[in-house]
Amino acid sequence: MRALCWHDVNDLRVDDVPEPELVNPRDVVLRVTMTTACGSDLHFIDGYLPTMREGDVIGHEFMGEVAKVGRKVEGVEEGDRVVVPSFIGCGSCGYCQDDLWSLCDNTNPNAALQEPVLGDTTAGIYGYTHAFGGYAGSHAEYVRVPHADENCFHVPDELDDEQALFASDAWATGYMGADFCDIEEGDTVAVWGCGGVGLMAQQSAALMGAERVIGIDRFPERLRLAEREAGSETIDYTAVDSVVDALKATTGGRGPDACIDAVGMEAHGTGPAHAYDRAKQQLKLHTDRGEALRQAIVACRKGGTLSILGVYGLMDKFPLGIVMNKGLTVRTAQQHGQRYVPDLLEYAAEGEMDPSYLATHELELEESPRGYDLFKHKEDGCVRPVFVP
Repeated sequence: MRALCWHDVNDLRVDDVPEPELVNPRDVVLRVTMTTACGSDLHFIDGYLPTMREGDVIGHEFMGEVAKVGRKVEGVEEGDRVVVPSFIGCGSCGYCQDDLWSLCDNTNPNAALQEPVLGDTTAGIYGYTHAFGGYAGSHAEYVRVPHADENCFHVPDELDDEQALFASDAWATGYMGADFCDIEEGDTVAVWGCGGVGLMAQQSAALMGAERVIGIDRFPERLRLAEREAGSETIDYTAVDSVVDALKATTGGRGPDACIDAVGMEAHGTGPAHAYDRAKQQLKLHTDRGEALRQAIVACRKGGTLSILGVYGLMDKFPLGIVMNKGLTVRTAQQHGQRYVPDLLEYAAEGEMDPSYLATHELELEESPRGYDLFKHKEDGCVRPVFVP
């Protein structure tokens, strides 16, 4: 079969690879009908996350049609159309039972690669380094899905693929970030980033009852999407002297009730702090450019909530003293998709949310390296490229 493979930093190629097989009787194999790039993929493509190996199949956000079914699978049948969360849950460990699916104890066979850094291990994830399990990814014609009964969610017949696809990761992540904020009537929520996750966080915050949602970015087409699709107010951070001052000015000097970082370790910024971050990152003296996260911490009102969705490694100049002195509540996680996907599909089926506008570029799998190039450099208004094998 054909699949998009990682060969080296910034070297992606579509290659012939073996088709996946059922390894465990609880597995299924999906024929991938649609898969999409994620901003966190760029981190290992750009060389900031280790433990990739030449020939690894990448991609972790996908849906498809069930092609093969293990003999102990009970809730999924051949031909079913399903969407699959990016993190793999077993369904039986204490973390899965507590709906903390990305912390599953049993689905990462390479825990020894994570424990020295994290002190523990996350769940496995498709196509996302060997430290996260070394599973083959979804940018392929077929993909194996372990623990199918826990990880496959039936897509309602009335939904198009584009309406269901983003429940796999971007929508679930953004929704979780808004859920972390415990939004109350009258709240103001600021979201750094108007990419896929940021836009989903903004729409979800509004759905949960936020009175005002403010999206922060620099790309005009993304700011327009935030205004048109999420109903957000927007700030172009390159057009103001200070994002923090702009947020304080528009909230009567108080600051937002909750701030969501949907950017992560490759944040862009302006001024000396951004130049410092870029220099240290390029010299491998730290992994993270923390401009967006630092702004969110400073801007958030006293006693407010900081929700961190961006992927981070080792950050320099983290203002922990501000977090402590302002009494901020910090909530963060990799997405617990299995907790949220059923609700998201119901929202889509009832017409309350439709994330399909994120799919700005539809390409064949053979064109996926070009799709990643458009995505990485944010060219031609690319928010998310989707690939159809």
